[in-house]
Amino acid sequence: MPRPASALRGHILESALQLFATGGYKGTSLHDIAQVVGCSKASLLYHFAGKDAILTELLTPAGEGLAALDARLSGLDGDRAAEAAVTGFVDLAMRFRRELKILFQDVPAMTSHPALGAIPAITDRLLAALAGGSTEPGDLVAAYMVVGAVFVTSASDVQVTDEDLRTELIRGALRTLAREPR
Repeated sequence: MPRPASALRGHILESALQLFATGGYKGTSLHDIAQVVGCSKASLLYHFAGKDAILTELLTPAGEGLAALDARLSGLDGDRAAEAAVTGFVDLAMRFRRELKILFQDVPAMTSHPALGAIPAITDRLLAALAGGSTEPGDLVAAYMVVGAVFVTSASDVQVTDEDLRTELIRGALRTLAREPR
C-alpha cells in the first residue's frame, strides 16, 4: 500500500536532513535521498523541484526562528538584551542542531542561501544584543565568541543530554559575556 503524499514528503525531508548533516549538502545526491527514502528519483522530484528546494524547506524554519528572536530582542538593551539573546540563540541552536551542522559544513554558500536571506542583518542585531548594546571592544569580541561557540558546539556531537547541553551553553555564554543569569 503506497504511503500518503504528506507522509512521503515528510520522510524525504527527514532523510535529506540526516544525509545533509552527515555527508554534507554537496556530498548528498538526489539519488542518495531517494535510496534512503525507498522511492524513485522521479517520485522525489514530484514532491520537490530539486535538492535546493529540499534544502530551502529544511532551512526556512531556522531562518524564521532567527527572525522571531530578532523581533523579541527589539526594544531590549543591556543585560536584558544579552540574557534574552543568549537564551534565545541557544534554544534555536538546540532546536536546529542538524541544520546548523549543514550550515557549518559550507558556511559561505549556506549563509547566502535564499532561505536565510536576512541572516547577515539579523546576526548583526543579535551580536549587538549579546554585547548589551555596547561598542566596547571586549563586549563585541565576547559577543562574536558566543555566536561562534554556540554555533559550533550545537552542530557537534557532544555526548551530553540536550538538557545539559542547553544549560551549559547558556551558562558558558553568559560567563563569556561576563553576565550572570538572573
